[in-house]
Amino acid sequence: MTSTEIILLILGYFAILILISYITGKDDTNDAFFKANKSAPWYLVAFGMIGASLSGVTFISVPGAVEAKQFGYFQVVLGYFFGYLIIAYVLLPLYYRLNLTSIYTYLKERFGNTSYKTGSVAFLISRTIGAAFRLFLVAKVLQLLIFDGFGVPFAITVIITIALIWLYTFKGGIKTIIFTDTLQTLFMLVSVVITIWFLASALDLNSVSEIYTNVKQSALSKTFFFDDVNDAQYFFKSFLAGIFITITMTGLDQDMMQKNLTCKNLKEAQKNMVSFSVIIVLVNILFLALGLMLTQYAEQHGITAKKDDLFPTIAMLPEIGKLTSAFFLLGLIAAAYSSADSALTSLTTSFCIDIIELDKKPEEDRKRIRKQIHILFSFILVIVIILFDALFNDVSVIWELFKAAGYTYGPLLGLFAFGILTKKHLADKHVWIIAVLAPIISYFINMYSIDLLNGYQIGFEILIINGLITFLGLLFISRKERPSID
Repeated sequence: MTSTEIILLILGYFAILILISYITGKDDTNDAFFKANKSAPWYLVAFGMIGASLSGVTFISVPGAVEAKQFGYFQVVLGYFFGYLIIAYVLLPLYYRLNLTSIYTYLKERFGNTSYKTGSVAFLISRTIGAAFRLFLVAKVLQLLIFDGFGVPFAITVIITIALIWLYTFKGGIKTIIFTDTLQTLFMLVSVVITIWFLASALDLNSVSEIYTNVKQSALSKTFFFDDVNDAQYFFKSFLAGIFITITMTGLDQDMMQKNLTCKNLKEAQKNMVSFSVIIVLVNILFLALGLMLTQYAEQHGITAKKDDLFPTIAMLPEIGKLTSAFFLLGLIAAAYSSADSALTSLTTSFCIDIIELDKKPEEDRKRIRKQIHILFSFILVIVIILFDALFNDVSVIWELFKAAGYTYGPLLGLFAFGILTKKHLADKHVWIIAVLAPIISYFINMYSIDLLNGYQIGFEILIINGLITFLGLLFISRKERPSID
C-alpha cells in the first residue's frame, strides 16, 4: 500500500469512530462519561473488552515472541482464565454492593483516605505506563509505514495519535467507548483471521485441519515448560503470574472495571466476565498460531525481521496484497486504540473522582473540570511515549509491559488482598510508605535473584512477590479494630 492509501484508510476509519462519538456523545454529562448511565448491554461490553485487553501490544508482540519463546505465553493465558473467574465471583460482587464509580473508593471505606489516595495514585502510574507502552508500539509502526516517508518527526506522530483518541472520547467517554471498542474488536479479529488465511495459502495449507497439523507438529508450538524451575517460562511461575496479572491489571484496574460497572446489575456483569474469559483464551490461541506461521513464512522467504517488527514487516509486503495489508493496519489501529481510548477515559475518571473529588466541586464547574483533566492526561501520554522512544529499542513490548506491571500494580494487589482477606484495620497515614518501599524491595530482589536464590530467575511472578511484600508491610502497621465494612 502507498502512504496515501494508508492515510485515506486511517482517515476513513476515524471518520467512523467520530460518527459513533457524535451519536453516543449527545448526552454530554459526567454520569454518561464515567458510567454510561449504567445501561450498557453486557454482551457489547464483553466483546469490546477483548480488544481493550489484547491491545496493540498483544497484536504485535505475541506473534513476534513465538520464535524465541514458542507457545510458552499460553501458560500465562491459562492463568488469565482463572483470574477472570476470581474477578467475576469475588471482586465484582464487592464493587456492585458498594455501588462504586471508582473502585478505589473501596480502600477509603475499608482503611481511610491515605490508602484511598495511595491506591488511586498507583493506578494512575500503572495505567499511564501501560497505555503509553501500547500507544508507543502503534506510533512506531505508523512512523515506519507512513510518517518517515514524509519526514514527520516521531513526536508529531505521537501527538496526532493522542489527538485522534481525544477527539472521539472527549464528550461521550465510557459510553462512546463501549460502542467503539465493539467495532474495533471486530476489525482486530477479522484482521488476524485474514492474515492467517493468507499465510496458510502461502505455506500450502489448504484447510483448517492442515493448519492445525502444521501448528501441532512444529517445534515452535511447545506450550508447557516443566523441566527447569529456574526458567522464567516454568509452568507454575507463568500460570500463577497469569492469575495475578489478570486480578491486578483487570480486576484492580479502573480502566477495565469501569466497563464492567456500566452493566445494569451484578448478574449481567458476571455474564460479561465469564463469557469474556473463554473468548480471550481462544483469541490468544489464534495469535500464537499466527506468530508460528509468520515465523515459518519469514524463514521460507529470507525475511530477517524479529520480535515486534515481524508482523508489520510481512503484512506490508507487496506480495501480501492490499486487502491483507489494509486489514492488518485496521487490526493494529483497532487493537491499539481500543485499549488506549478507555485508558484515557479511566485516567480522567480516577483523577476526577479519587484525586480532586469532583463531586465536591460546584456542580456548574464539574463538566468543565472533567474536560480539562481529559486534555491534561492526553498531554501526559504524549510526554511518556516520547520518553519510551528514547529508552526502549529492539524489545518485545509485551514482556516490558508485564515487567512494569509487576512493580506498579503490586501495591494495589497487596492493598486489596489485605482488605478482603483480613479483618484488620491499618495505621492509614503510613500506608503510602509501604506502597513505595514494596516495589523498591521487589526490584532489588529481582535484580539479584540468581545469586540470592541459587540460580532461580524471577519472571512475571515479580508481581506476586511485590504484592506479598506489600501485604506483609501492611500487616506490620495493622491494628485489630474491625474496619468500617466487612
